[in-house]
Amino acid sequence: MPGRRHPSALIARLVGERSGSSQAAILTELRRCLLDGGVPPGTPIPLDEVAAVFGVSRIPVRESLKTLIGEGLVEHRPNLGYTVAKLTARELHELYLVRGVLEAAALSAAVGAAGPEDDATARAAYEGLEEAVRANDVQAYHRESRSFHLALVAPCGMVRLLGMFESAWNVTEPLRPMAHVPEHERELLHDDHDAMLAAFVARDETALLEAARTHHRRLQSSLELLPRHTGLFAEPD
Repeated sequence: MPGRRHPSALIARLVGERSGSSQAAILTELRRCLLDGGVPPGTPIPLDEVAAVFGVSRIPVRESLKTLIGEGLVEHRPNLGYTVAKLTARELHELYLVRGVLEAAALSAAVGAAGPEDDATARAAYEGLEEAVRANDVQAYHRESRSFHLALVAPCGMVRLLGMFESAWNVTEPLRPMAHVPEHERELLHDDHDAMLAAFVARDETALLEAARTHHRRLQSSLELLPRHTGLFAEPD
């Protein structure tokens, strides 16, 4: 029908109790949807429809969106409303650079503090990632890659550093960069994961940091392969 609005991709993925959700629950669910890769950058976030899903007024939804704006996941423009935030290509490169620096600092501390339980966690995450690579499952690759990297840095125990690392990672999640690079590039990136895991369980800090540097250099090169005319990137000012 002409003029009929299509439902927002976000609304289709939200899970609400429809009986009055708390603001914390609304924030958690909105964040989950933005991080799981099913809601592309630039997607509108219709305030009234989100409120209806959760059975609440606009107020707790608006407050949740303000928090997500602070986290870099949502943007708001007067008269245009809320949308899933877009990044410029340069901003994406900067975020990966920040991630590399933060990860190196965390890995340096983590490798000396890790124990057998941490090794088991890292191996399990690696196995999930290996399965995603074999199946060429891009969504699973993103999810398991995140789990693997977090498993390697977690033993450092540096809460603020880990928070900054995860925050920088989160901002890039709606774009799903690795979904737009060739399969063979993801396989090369996974070879780096293999080297990182081997160095981690061997408690070889030098080898671990070198493998991480190689991985981040390869990530930056992979970003150059991303198509610029998908509508997912913001235009530079």
